[in-house]
Amino acid sequence: MKRFVIPCLAGLALAGCAVGPAYQRPSVSAPAVFAEDGPWREARPGVIDAKAPWWQAYGDATLDELVQRALEANQTLKQAEAQLRQAQALAQGAESGLWPQLGVSGQATRQRALALTGSSLYDTKAGTLQASWEPDFWGRIRAGRDAADAGSNASMADLAAARLALQAAVVNSYAQLRVADTLHGTFERTIAGYGKSLQIAQAQVRQGVATPADVELARSTLATAQAQALDVDLQRSQLEHALAVLLGQAPAEFKLPATPLALQLPVTPPGLPSTLLERRPDVAGAEARVQVANAQIGVARAAWFPRLTLSANGGEMALGLWSAASHRVWALGGALAATLFDAGARSAQNAQADAAFDQAAASYRQTVLVSFQEVEDNLAALRDLARERELQEQALKAARESERVLLRQYKAGTANYVAVINAQALSLNAERTLVQTQGRELAASVALTKATGGGYSQTTQKN
Repeated sequence: MKRFVIPCLAGLALAGCAVGPAYQRPSVSAPAVFAEDGPWREARPGVIDAKAPWWQAYGDATLDELVQRALEANQTLKQAEAQLRQAQALAQGAESGLWPQLGVSGQATRQRALALTGSSLYDTKAGTLQASWEPDFWGRIRAGRDAADAGSNASMADLAAARLALQAAVVNSYAQLRVADTLHGTFERTIAGYGKSLQIAQAQVRQGVATPADVELARSTLATAQAQALDVDLQRSQLEHALAVLLGQAPAEFKLPATPLALQLPVTPPGLPSTLLERRPDVAGAEARVQVANAQIGVARAAWFPRLTLSANGGEMALGLWSAASHRVWALGGALAATLFDAGARSAQNAQADAAFDQAAASYRQTVLVSFQEVEDNLAALRDLARERELQEQALKAARESERVLLRQYKAGTANYVAVINAQALSLNAERTLVQTQGRELAASVALTKATGGGYSQTTQKN
């Protein structure tokens, strides 16, 4: 008879019904096409891979090294890695609730008994093996395990998102630092030119063909450019400090030699948004949290039903520590526990679980919508900035020619110095705006790569 007890109980447990809802991905209203690109199809979050070396498309060996150093030493990334290990440990612990628990105990005592005829001294020993198991009739334990597994998946997505965010931050900070280096060179050349213009104005005053006001105007223009150059240097220092922290170093320990901007701009392939949701770790993480909330509904609903715990123990007991005579002892039993009245606590827990699911579903939808916006924004930015860069190149060419002609005319005494100053300012602004536009293009490229989950093409064009 006994040989059929445990199999029957196991079958009964397996036949138990789970009271939690089956998971369904929240629906998302999405446009049929992107306003800034080609057609879109609904995507399914798949394997998260934020390890692809997408930054290599920018063609800079120093950048490659910096990203690798950041991935190895960044402290925010280490926090995310530790959180993942915690979530995985919790998932392993939740899985253990489905299995029987085994324990062992032993005891040895010596005691004296008093009687009218005298006292006696005797020893006892006992060894017992205990087992207990809670059949998961209502799916409470399984729902808890599913919630823990989904939480582990969410932490895995968080780690991938943190890794991708770190990569993007390093690439963008490095690109903007090189923009500052290029602007520094621009101001150096401009300041040198303004210095020569000041000397020309002073010579013209001595020759009587210019006024002292021209000299003061030249000095003012030179000082303004020098002040603007200092502001660029400040921005460069702050970017270098930010890079140091991203690499897990103190700013005082990190120095990066100045080099003009030479990054390549990756080409954005057509049809890019079609794989958007398959690549973004934050979308995968948001869905995993919906799965957590869905499983927690099952845990809350199972609280309405009684909990049964089966237990068994067996062992031997003997009088005398070295006695060969012993007695076998065993026990089988079960405990049934149910809450009869809790003043609405379980109802509140169920309402809270339902609301938490609605919150997670809304967060998932919002994450998806924001992902569309980010792609749209950066596709539009890359398109418009490319045209803006072309116009700025034309403006710079014209401004330099105007500056050259007016400076020659001023030397000949056929143009006033105000016209020269205006032409020089226009030339400087055109060159500075062009470099800044190139920096904005690189920033939009990095943002688009991040918005699509990291990397999409190794085809590049010269910036």
